[in-house]
Amino acid sequence: MFVGGGTGFIGSHLYRILAQKGYEITIISRHPGDGFITWQDLKRHGLPSDLTAVVNLAGHNLMASTKKFEDMKAVVSSSRIDTTRQLAEAIQMCDKPPKVWISTSAIGYYPPSETARYTEDSVCRPVDYLSQLCVDWEKAATLPATVPVRHVTVRIGIVLGRDGGAIKQMFMPFLFGVGGKLGSGEQWFPWIHVDDVAGIITHAIETDSVSGVLNAVAPLPATNSEFTEAFAKAMWRPAVFPVPAFALKWLYGPERAKALLEGQHVSPKRTLESNYQYLYPDLASACKEVARLMALM
Repeated sequence: MFVGGGTGFIGSHLYRILAQKGYEITIISRHPGDGFITWQDLKRHGLPSDLTAVVNLAGHNLMASTKKFEDMKAVVSSSRIDTTRQLAEAIQMCDKPPKVWISTSAIGYYPPSETARYTEDSVCRPVDYLSQLCVDWEKAATLPATVPVRHVTVRIGIVLGRDGGAIKQMFMPFLFGVGGKLGSGEQWFPWIHVDDVAGIITHAIETDSVSGVLNAVAPLPATNSEFTEAFAKAMWRPAVFPVPAFALKWLYGPERAKALLEGQHVSPKRTLESNYQYLYPDLASACKEVARLMALM
């Protein structure tokens, strides 16, 4: 099994699950090493035949830097689209292609809205940079109909986990009692625990009947205010210091701040229909797990 981005936040959790199940995993990375292959070597040598699965989780963290977003767009796009396209092309070149191709995207595919209700069946047109990125990202993963590979696209929501993602950034403010909602707090917050993202991907690998789009979001939607309240309660801390919209726009720029200040009501309809069993289906259980003091190393 080959996994792009296998050392990242989600990738490291997926790696642990797959390794525990006995899969042999090669991580595609920028750096060589035992159990690794570089993207350059992949381009030169291609994929081995008859792999169980190829998964791509590569992607530069959108909120990793406060530098001007215009200067980051090329890296953000290339780290997703180019790596996905490279793997899709490598799959097409295989004499015996992998059994399943798991590509990823994000819930940014769905336009922000307070009233719309989205499922995997919703077909949306791009309305901004982030939604266009998701459309191009998914297009790069497309295989010709002549390639006999089961393809699953996992659209990932806001991922909660103690060792990365949104929680890593907000843990200390909440710990010291200065956490709070973002902007009005009324925007939808399509969350999911990192172990469920890894679980959904593993489920997609192992379930032959699964194909097409799966939304990797929790089954119980919440607003940012509801998440803030649940996380503060799990931390045994107050959450009375809202972060004003203008501060987020100043820090991240208007395009990235939009991802924090505007949300989508996204349901995992097809994920549930595929019989995936969530480990953390509700905010209380997820927040309790990510509120622990020590992060995984």
